[in-house]
Amino acid sequence: MTAIEVDRLTKRYGATVAVDDVSFTVAEGEIFGLLGRNGAGKSTTVDLVAGLRAPDQGRIRVAGLDPRRDRQELHHLLGVQLQESQLPDRLTVAEAMRLYASFYRRPADIAGLLAQLDLTDKRNTAYRRLSGGQKQRLSIALALIGRPRIAILDELTTGLDPVARRDTWQLIDDIRNQGVTIMLITHFMDEAERLCDRVAIMRDGRLAALGAPAELGRPTLDDAFIELTSRALTGRRQS
Repeated sequence: MTAIEVDRLTKRYGATVAVDDVSFTVAEGEIFGLLGRNGAGKSTTVDLVAGLRAPDQGRIRVAGLDPRRDRQELHHLLGVQLQESQLPDRLTVAEAMRLYASFYRRPADIAGLLAQLDLTDKRNTAYRRLSGGQKQRLSIALALIGRPRIAILDELTTGLDPVARRDTWQLIDDIRNQGVTIMLITHFMDEAERLCDRVAIMRDGRLAALGAPAELGRPTLDDAFIELTSRALTGRRQS
């Protein structure tokens, strides 16, 4: 079964081609990594898959739905955590959870979700007083409050210390084990090797490689990433 289908996706901003004829699928129950340097087209691709932007060309289906046309229905199936997401400084953890829960027909149990993400003792803490790792765990909780079938998690561990990174990795494993398909955007190769069943490496808006980390690694995924994102791609269309 296919959770996400992207077929010949293209998005332009004026003369710049941000996403250029990109195609991939994500299977149900998979952790799929989207990798690339800054400006590679990852964020635009995520915005298109989540329905936040409209493609210029191509077809997208998420759980069989068109992200733009079927936005209301998809809202209850897709959880999204974006890197730039921020909450008001004075909003407490519990207030944020109740607010987001109100957006869904059948929200998850708030107390249970806070316990799963080790935030129970922070439920009355203001957002501004949370550590970086706690803010990331809260972002995950908010992405899961609607009981999604699919979750998009963007740069979850940027800025976290090694212990917080490892804890976040375990959380992602736990979420997948509960039956949630995950699209993970990251620029950490060790993270992709540890978590992802398959990865897509983007370069200049196009796919440079697609496959399992062990298949792409030469000898490691880090080496393959440097090679693939440093050399020029052939056949790039001009706009």
